Amino acid sequence: MNAHALIGRSRNEHFPWSRQRPGPAQGVRKTMSNSYVTDRLTPENTGILLVDHQAGLILGVQDHDQNQVRRNAQALARTAKVFGLPIVATTSAPQGPNGPLLPELVAELPDGAPVIHRSGEVDAFDDPRFDEAVRAMNRPNLVIAGVITDVCLMFASLSALGRGYQVHSVLDASGTTNKLARETSLLRLQGAGATLNSTVGVISELLRDWKTPGGPGTADIFGNLAMPFYGAVTAAHASAAGN
Repeated sequence: MNAHALIGRSRNEHFPWSRQRPGPAQGVRKTMSNSYVTDRLTPENTGILLVDHQAGLILGVQDHDQNQVRRNAQALARTAKVFGLPIVATTSAPQGPNGPLLPELVAELPDGAPVIHRSGEVDAFDDPRFDEAVRAMNRPNLVIAGVITDVCLMFASLSALGRGYQVHSVLDASGTTNKLARETSLLRLQGAGATLNSTVGVISELLRDWKTPGGPGTADIFGNLAMPFYGAVTAAHASAAGN
């Protein structure tokens, strides 16, 4: 086919894999522009996905602090309880070298939260059980973290975008083997329309106001998990105030 034959044809005709897939639940939509004013994360419109935070895979995190990745993933799980968010966790071949789900996540997940143990699917959404569990959330915004960044976070985020969700890829609750892999992942995620975010950024957006019921739980998450310095600052202030 010559170049002239392509004129006037839609992008979807040129590239059939780029066709927008219908959203999995009523109200779910896809857009390449995420406005903070109109698309802000709230407890009513947000769900959390934790992809392959496993005891073996976590050892491959070399692009930033491995222990902080663990704490941030735990912080997201605790956030689900504080704000009443639906959450789904998944593992890849947990009986093999990837290892089981991190024990702190097992302890932190809300009662009844689905944990999908995949037998071999690299993209979590290729497992119909995971796909269905995410659909059942009926939330248009997905906060996603995964180990490793360029596989588990990447593919889940891209698949979610293709299904019509707004995606917040949480970088500091994810990790990979080197900085180059991280940087190329960020370019691809951002180019596909994902919002790059941090653990503290996500939680703060959900909170919005310290005077709300989520305030004390958020302070606990920040001080003990996501921002340990904040716990020390809070304790020092309380001591100075005589509390």
